[in-house]
Amino acid sequence: MNAPVAPAPIAADRPDSPAAWRRLAVAVLLTTIGGVGMWSVVVVLPAVQAEFGIDRAAASLPYTLTMLGFALGGVAMGRLADRFGIAAPLLLGSLTLAAGYGATALAGSLWPFALAQGLLIGVGSSCAFAPLMADTSLWFARRRGIAVSICAAGNYLAGTVWPPLVQHAVAEVGWRATQAGLGLACLVTMLPLALMMRRRPPSQAGTGAARGGPGAGHAVGIRPGLLQGLLALSGLSCCVAMAMPQVHIVAYCGDLGYGVARGAEMLSLMLACGIVSRLASGLLADRIGGVATLLLGAVLQGAALALYLVFDGLTSLYVVSALFGLFQGGIVPAYAIIVRELFPPAEAGARVGIVIMATLVGMALGGWLSGVIFDLTGTYAAAFAHGLLWNLVTVAIGLWLVQRRAARGRLAPA
Repeated sequence: MNAPVAPAPIAADRPDSPAAWRRLAVAVLLTTIGGVGMWSVVVVLPAVQAEFGIDRAAASLPYTLTMLGFALGGVAMGRLADRFGIAAPLLLGSLTLAAGYGATALAGSLWPFALAQGLLIGVGSSCAFAPLMADTSLWFARRRGIAVSICAAGNYLAGTVWPPLVQHAVAEVGWRATQAGLGLACLVTMLPLALMMRRRPPSQAGTGAARGGPGAGHAVGIRPGLLQGLLALSGLSCCVAMAMPQVHIVAYCGDLGYGVARGAEMLSLMLACGIVSRLASGLLADRIGGVATLLLGAVLQGAALALYLVFDGLTSLYVVSALFGLFQGGIVPAYAIIVRELFPPAEAGARVGIVIMATLVGMALGGWLSGVIFDLTGTYAAAFAHGLLWNLVTVAIGLWLVQRRAARGRLAPA
């Protein structure tokens, strides 16, 4: 007697289907809204510092804890998505964000404010970045690169949209009412959007088929643990290099005598070009793959860092900052694409979360080390050179993975 044949998946469950693109639109909305947790703290800190009567170093603590919560939360939320689907971490993150903003609005001193930022807002906001990129990668095959990059661009959109809105609200109603309003906004917008994401990805529909298929690292012939470690090291290194212009460009322009307002304009230009870069890199990844896209982005990022060493005129800094944004914006989404290419689908959420955590640690470490180097040398030239050295680590890892994959391709049977 013949075994029953499993029904073919309906069109809505197939990769690259219209349903997948509609789902991507919802993911971008979630990434843009949920990304508020990364950006609002920077805007409200001056008002918080003034009310609590603390110095600038203490006022930086909430931001540091927020980034740590975002980094660690991405791993936990990714594991939750692997087990129960993306809707579960999105629902949890929405509630956590609302609770965090409510708690900060009621905080009477720095420590309750900082802890709520890290444990609630940072962790809650993490659901709307790495886990969503991993989930998006499961819904696309031919257009995976551009889809993941569109999803990742929502984080930069959040950085473009939220700061002016938050600043206006703080000026009009104060920082406490602003925090409470942000929590309410996250709750009423993210909860219904999260419920729209309940359908499981095509590779996870039905039974646990997602754990079938090739093992991790087969395409490059590397053990899964080693491959994960290399990707994390690459993410750490590229973002240590990336942090120098992004974190210090405003101060750098002030030191050169151009004024901090010019530096802020350069940072805005850099982030805007980063959105373009993410989309273009996604299209490129669909043609050459995630590993080659990462290698190209790292090489170009190194070239832009070298240009900062050569040019320091006002016009040239605008041009170099735009180039830096165009070159580096596609690097972080490339990691999500690489994980999807080299690891089983059922592990995507946790493994993308680990690599994204490494990139966030790299940003934090790079920003701090650049400041230390400036204090020791009295110039940012050494800090740019320091970033170039870290960038070479990413280039070396990317080049090695490209070569390994090419060699495995030549050895594979026809």
